Amino acid sequence: MTSSGDAPLQGTRVVSVAVNLPGPAAAARLTSLGAQVTTVLPPGGDPLDHYHPDWFADLHRDQQLVTLDLKQEADRDRLDALLAGADVLLTSSRPSALRRLGLDFGTLHARHPGLCQVDVVGSPGERAELPGHDLTYQAAVGLVRPPDVPPTLVADLVGAERAVGEALAALLRRGRTGEGSRREVALEDAARTMAEPAVRGLTAPGGLLGGGLPGYAVYPAAEGHVALAALEPHFLRRTVEALGVEATHEAFAEVFGRRTAGEWETWASEHDVPLVAVSVPWG
Repeated sequence: MTSSGDAPLQGTRVVSVAVNLPGPAAAARLTSLGAQVTTVLPPGGDPLDHYHPDWFADLHRDQQLVTLDLKQEADRDRLDALLAGADVLLTSSRPSALRRLGLDFGTLHARHPGLCQVDVVGSPGERAELPGHDLTYQAAVGLVRPPDVPPTLVADLVGAERAVGEALAALLRRGRTGEGSRREVALEDAARTMAEPAVRGLTAPGGLLGGGLPGYAVYPAAEGHVALAALEPHFLRRTVEALGVEATHEAFAEVFGRRTAGEWETWASEHDVPLVAVSVPWG
């Protein structure tokens, strides 16, 4: 948690009705920056709480959690009271669902002109009604390697960081104009941005940062694997001099096979070489 002296959003009030991962991750980041966050949960709770309650608890630490049934008028009034004192609203529902609940920007702006709204959607603009999740967004931009499922939720987590950025941009704009605004974060766009290095061939198999450079690759050790990232010339020179080998895939593979990954990591710290043992926490 950010200390009070380093809390740039101290005094900023955020209401989140965003469930699943992007909204809670964004809310957690805003909390870490000092914002006072109230998370509004539906009667059935957040799916993330069912999938991984420990992570859900971590993401909602230091927040106020309120359960409201927004299909009921009394609970909508309670939410409206929260929004009356809020600076930012986070959502993650499709536009049609927001309109049904009276949470679309046009409706809310008429009642709370200073409220900044960040809508996390799947696809941008007119395609925001299309269903999808992190897996489909990664698959659509080339980040899925069948039959494996990606090891992390790239679109969701990058989308969360973008939501934080858009919230800050909206607050900055309000400081100039006095009015709140709507900002949209599309998870598909977030995935597309993260796919750029592969799409451009940089990290594709055999690309310069996809194993093509001997100094930037993963090698098997006597036990485990090591990741070598001697990208700059001085790091590569230091590595080959310390190992006493040429800068080739074959030479690196042969020498790294002599010790365990843990031993090589210790060696790297002693020689100021960018190398670590590959961690596989889910293995």
